[in-house]
Amino acid sequence: MPPKIRELISDLERAGFRNRGGRGSHRNYVHPNLVKPLTLSGNLGDDANRRQIKDVRNAIEESQK
Repeated sequence: MPPKIRELISDLERAGFRNRGGRGSHRNYVHPNLVKPLTLSGNLGDDANRRQIKDVRNAIEESQK
């Protein structure tokens, strides 16, 4: 079963990302070590799709370099 959007958000926040806001169900997360923000769409209880999971994992890895 894929993780929920809320689980990806908690992973991002633990890694030091902060929510810059967004419109509707879109949220933009920024990190001081990254230039490009990461956008997550969907309601908190929705299942995350593969692309979102991959994007979050890659962003967390990049921020730790």
